[in-house]
Amino acid sequence: MTSKIALHIFNYFIILFGFISTSTPAFAQVTNSKPDAVQMKTYNYADTLQLDFYSIPSKDITLKPTVILVHGGGFTAGQRNGGDEKRLSKYLAAKGFNVASINYRLSRRGKSFGCDCPASIKIDTYVEAVADLSKAINYLTKDSLPFKADPTKIFLIGSSAGAETVLNFQFMRYDYRFKRLPYPNAKIAGLVSFSGAVLDENYIDASNKTPALFFHGVKDSVVPYDTNPHRFCTPTDVGYIRINGPKAIAERLSEIDGYYKVYFNAEGGHEWASLGYEFPELIYEFLEDILRGDDTMKEFESITSPIDSKE
Repeated sequence: MTSKIALHIFNYFIILFGFISTSTPAFAQVTNSKPDAVQMKTYNYADTLQLDFYSIPSKDITLKPTVILVHGGGFTAGQRNGGDEKRLSKYLAAKGFNVASINYRLSRRGKSFGCDCPASIKIDTYVEAVADLSKAINYLTKDSLPFKADPTKIFLIGSSAGAETVLNFQFMRYDYRFKRLPYPNAKIAGLVSFSGAVLDENYIDASNKTPALFFHGVKDSVVPYDTNPHRFCTPTDVGYIRINGPKAIAERLSEIDGYYKVYFNAEGGHEWASLGYEFPELIYEFLEDILRGDDTMKEFESITSPIDSKE
């Protein structure tokens, strides 16, 4: 009898322990789901392309301003959910924005995008990335649910190749190579570029001018600060194309009464494609200024690298 009672007691504790062990993760998940906490969910927006959507869930049906973040990586690498992308996405979502950090086709993965990459292929790569960004915006704005994205208040942020994608999306749509893409029925309220450039600043006009915020190193040898060859290729290189950085874009915007803020680092290089992420407060202020209608900035301002400032 004693042995049977001991066996029953032993089995009881095994069952009890198993229940507690399997129940604890579910309980922890519930307690961590605060009503005002930023949550993230991944969606397929086109074929195998995905976006991570960050927001504070709410039963309010009011549409919200939405930021679309496009990572860098030279069209050969990069990811939507890297550390920089996650931090900025969570920061802006906590401030009340919807944020979608997207993948796009990395058609040069395992290949070169340098001076040995033919210029025609470079152009095709730019066009493909813009097409993917267009699809992502369409996906987020075609219906009010579940994203609650206000199609009149879309902001684009990009780093390096992502910044080139953002700038080409907004400013190159009337070029014959871009104009047949599936552009969304949405208004781009503002642009943020970390070490980005546009193919041809002359396509910027009154119909597509948009307030823009730039972070760029003046000595960037990959994506030029002004008008120069991409990666500073020579005219004899098959990959020779001239592109236009923030100085050229700002000068063009100034000619047509457009608005811009250029943060430049006189000694900086292409590391500003990453360093731009270190200034979330400046980015947030820019977005908020636009939403308030205070978007009349026309400024160049020197900025210190956060790495240098810590030394």
